[in-house]
Amino acid sequence: MKKILLSIVAILAFSFANAQSREKGAIELIPQIGYSSANYYGEESLASNTLSGVSFGVGADYFFNDRWSLRSGLHYQKMGAKGSGGYEEKLNYITLPANANWHFGSTRKWNLNFGPSFSLLTSAKNNDGDIKKYINSFQIGLAYGIGYKIEVNEKFSILIDLQGISGLNEVYKDSDFTIKNAYSSINVGGVFKL
Repeated sequence: MKKILLSIVAILAFSFANAQSREKGAIELIPQIGYSSANYYGEESLASNTLSGVSFGVGADYFFNDRWSLRSGLHYQKMGAKGSGGYEEKLNYITLPANANWHFGSTRKWNLNFGPSFSLLTSAKNNDGDIKKYINSFQIGLAYGIGYKIEVNEKFSILIDLQGISGLNEVYKDSDFTIKNAYSSINVGGVFKL
């Protein structure tokens, strides 16, 4: 245990010592993969467990200075929920976030991001088959997250982050009750400085 703790301290110290400041116009490309969980929230939702899955995509940060960047990209995300008796609704989206990304800490390795996300439905299924015609094809959400970069060298870092989305519009097209998507993921990605 002591060796593991010393290794972690050494990696963090190395990361802090090799911090690079970002200039205006700098771009970082971030392919990533993660583990996600989703559920519904609202007036009536499936009394359920979360629906888990894999998320993946590519993001990019455009830096305005060493504190602020604009983060966007394209991500494949699995949303929906599990109900009682083995019932499931699986909704797959392609999501485009447009988030302000605040880099903080003495080396700017930490970041908080927040902003709107725009999702297009690619498929929707339950236990009985295709339900895409009943689901809104477009979702606007509020995205938010926190992450940390571990610098490997001057041009490459590893990003570990937690991301969440709260859907702002209804899941179903015509419904007498309110159901919206709730989504979260833990991701690992490579950060390439262009």
